[in-house]
Amino acid sequence: MKLRLLILCLLAPLAAAAQPAPRSVAAAPGRFVFSASTTLVADRALLPLADYAARYLGCGVDTDRAGDGAVALLLDTLAVASAEGYRLDVVPDRIVVRAATAGGVFNGLQQLFRLLPPEVYAGRGVAPGTGVACCRIDDAPRFAYRGMMLDLARTWIDEAALLRYIDLLAFHNINKLHLHLSDDEGWRIEIRSHPELAAVGGFRGGDSPVRPVYGKWGEKYGGYFTQEQMRRIIDYAALRNIEIIPEIDLPGHSRCIASVRPEIRCPYPPDTVSTNGYDYRSAWCVAREENYALLDDILGELCALFPSEYIHVGGDEVETSQWERCPDCRALMRRRGLADAHGLEDLFMERVAAILARHGKRPAVWNEAVKTGRIDRSTRVYGWQSVAACLDAASKGYPTVVMPGESFYFDMRQSPYEDGHDWAAIFDAQKTFAFDPAAKGFTPELLGRVVGLAGAFFSEAYISHEPEKPDYLDYMTFPRICALARIAWSGNAEGWEAYRRELIERHYPRMEAMGIRFRLFPPRMEVRDGAMHLSVDDGSELWQVEDGGEAERYRGPVDAMRSPSLRFFSRRGGARSPYVTGKAYHRTVAPEVTITTSMGESRRFPYANAERYRGLSRTARACRRGDWVLYEFASPVRCRELFLQTGNRQLPKTIVTTGRVEVSYDGRTFRPAGELEQGSVTLRPDRPVRAVRIVSTCDDNGTPYVTIQPPRIRPAL
Repeated sequence: MKLRLLILCLLAPLAAAAQPAPRSVAAAPGRFVFSASTTLVADRALLPLADYAARYLGCGVDTDRAGDGAVALLLDTLAVASAEGYRLDVVPDRIVVRAATAGGVFNGLQQLFRLLPPEVYAGRGVAPGTGVACCRIDDAPRFAYRGMMLDLARTWIDEAALLRYIDLLAFHNINKLHLHLSDDEGWRIEIRSHPELAAVGGFRGGDSPVRPVYGKWGEKYGGYFTQEQMRRIIDYAALRNIEIIPEIDLPGHSRCIASVRPEIRCPYPPDTVSTNGYDYRSAWCVAREENYALLDDILGELCALFPSEYIHVGGDEVETSQWERCPDCRALMRRRGLADAHGLEDLFMERVAAILARHGKRPAVWNEAVKTGRIDRSTRVYGWQSVAACLDAASKGYPTVVMPGESFYFDMRQSPYEDGHDWAAIFDAQKTFAFDPAAKGFTPELLGRVVGLAGAFFSEAYISHEPEKPDYLDYMTFPRICALARIAWSGNAEGWEAYRRELIERHYPRMEAMGIRFRLFPPRMEVRDGAMHLSVDDGSELWQVEDGGEAERYRGPVDAMRSPSLRFFSRRGGARSPYVTGKAYHRTVAPEVTITTSMGESRRFPYANAERYRGLSRTARACRRGDWVLYEFASPVRCRELFLQTGNRQLPKTIVTTGRVEVSYDGRTFRPAGELEQGSVTLRPDRPVRAVRIVSTCDDNGTPYVTIQPPRIRPAL
């Protein structure tokens, strides 16, 4: 019994130390101790991995020595059959990582890193005297595809930042990186036969024909990867067992390339009145034969550049109304006997798939593209819209990557008052961790068609959060990526509470050493005896900040009467939590208001929506210099804060990009009150307000309208 307890005690920290968790761990007596003479030895084919490991372990690489005190990397198809599986043996005189492939050896190295102090991730080497408990670990992943999608089109992420992110994914055994290289707002990869696509389409604003829509309106913004840069990135990722899968989004989401090559659009005159002359159409013309020659050039270069078996060609959110207005597309529909314009997308995708096949590749698409099931079953489907869309793709026989936005879109906000989108869901790492395919309706047969799980980060909001820094990207994706990696590798049988403790106690220090500015779970608040009591259980420090003041350390319970103006948060190194507040902090009032503008009114989204505090309103066109939005209150409003927002709640799009704000206390005389920032303004009036006016100082916002949100008014204390 005592021996069994000893083995269990040894086994528990080994199992708990892993992220993801290994399949089989057998503890053994003794320890391997690193010393100044510890070396890395490897089969010749694995020497690049030995060099990689040496940067973290601080060991020299010796191609000849394989004796005691070595960390050995070996290819061994007899010991390990799984392509990505590995065996890690730690005995007193050596450590051996065996696998059938270099990818398996890489996974074994990551497991070894997790058995070491967190400082290994800082790249400063393992201190002599550091010991690792002896054990044997046999492991292999649950899913072959453990992926992450990163949108480079909306927010430009340069080579150095992308390489950093690849390292972070690799530490978590993510093995697929899906790069969203084109969209309406950017083209991020050099095409040598058509250099203008990147040289012009890689930038928006300034003298570019692509107008800005999300941020940095006052400058020419963007960038792109040359093919030589991308080869370096591909090689860098491949060494780290990550396959890069490129995406050119077709036939919709193509406003950028259409702004550079307008002839790809359907041949009818567009309505550009609402956009102040900007052609807002975003789809390739299906009937234009020359388009397929251009696509052959583009896709042919991508096929030659990327080793991936698959090239992602989009297929999502196509505005088929553009084809319905096109005489050539309508004629094509008649010739092919198509009932509606959706059939044109099938034709387009069939042509694109044939191009890829000629270049030795297979297509990958978003789930909308297989709605009719006409596309060949060799196509890989990425199910993003819902679990039902994933089930539909798998039931039709398509190899499916499961990534429904409600659990895996890491651009969604993580609690109601944080930044991010909310159209799919509001969720944090707990919901990602809880995802269970069987519970969602995947039978064993359907699960056999699931190639894996993936997360996604679309970057529309990143550009307005200092995109040159990793803070927002890190905060939004970690620890949700940790949860994704865990369930894709080994599942979630241990339950959330056990995983959360492991995450906090063992993986937080690793992420700190990796330099990740991750999101902490919110502090706990309890109101009792007329005071707000805050606590944390993750080693972070509590802070508080009063409206208009600087953050200061939390010293103890705070009078609950201060809750309307007080927020709390926690910090741990570069990580921080969201704000926690009392209910009174977010309390608002809804005084009667009338909204008018010089930009006309949308029939679908009338001003009554915002006036009644029920939802957004839209104008009939984009803003021009001198246009205005007027908010008139039925009676003077006394408040401590008045927030007016143009654009979407979650990101600055369809806004008045620059403008001044004027306030009136009598409804007749207006005086300056500030400037718009990201399309919004916060006023803290010292007397009752009768009206507020926003006056545009810009010529357009790159879209066909301005969005007007209901006023957000916090009552006077």
